[in-house]
Amino acid sequence: MDLQQLDLFAKDIIRQAGQRIRDAFSYDLQVETKSDANDLVTNIDRETELFFIEKIKEYDSSHKILGEEGMGEKVESLDGVVWIIDPIDGTMNFVKQHRHFMITIGIFVEGVGKLGYIYDVMREDLFCAMTGHGAWYNDTPLRKLKPVKLEEAVIGINATWVTPNKKVNHEKLIELVRTVRGTRSYGAAAMEIAFVVSGKLDAYLSMRLSPWDVAGGIIIAQEVGALASNLKGQPFNLLMQDTFMIANPSIHGQILAQYVELK
Repeated sequence: MDLQQLDLFAKDIIRQAGQRIRDAFSYDLQVETKSDANDLVTNIDRETELFFIEKIKEYDSSHKILGEEGMGEKVESLDGVVWIIDPIDGTMNFVKQHRHFMITIGIFVEGVGKLGYIYDVMREDLFCAMTGHGAWYNDTPLRKLKPVKLEEAVIGINATWVTPNKKVNHEKLIELVRTVRGTRSYGAAAMEIAFVVSGKLDAYLSMRLSPWDVAGGIIIAQEVGALASNLKGQPFNLLMQDTFMIANPSIHGQILAQYVELK
């Protein structure tokens, strides 16, 4: 497989999809809910996923597509070439703010991540990586992450997880929040991952993410030395929902050992 050619193709259709999304603000969005009142989907999410499916199948009909909106085929393994796609990560931001949402894609070959992309649609910024060839922010190489002390770290965490919940001991996370220099929450997992791989955040954790939220980011993480795992320190399950953390390698283990206690 020619990864260079596949990379050029992926970047082209990502930018095309971004332009389609920006153009969509000129007409009414149709907003629906999925699992709950805060789990939103729009006609643009679905139209964008269908756009990717059409283009990918034209490129190579043997490629499989696992997408958030379920418009592709049912994918039960990572055999062959699998695209894992979130057409709009941060749909609530998309609907409410018209910014801070991303297209994110991971391309896997026989279960191994090869190409990863996170595209900030409104800023037209692309974070990307090819395994073994480094990571990039637009035309600028991303450097390997430098060590950071936990007390000087800025981390991404949703405020939900530091209130009583069924997933994790929130008291431990309160201690974490008190220890670090600062916290942020952007409402789009792919954006927070992009900030970790580029050094704008030092860690990001969540109790519940799906493969399409993290697939592209995990591939980029490998190229800058960030560590990505579930909250048990195991590889993230790319075929189902899982807990997730990506962090600077100097604090990844410390956060897991001292501040994460799953219920």
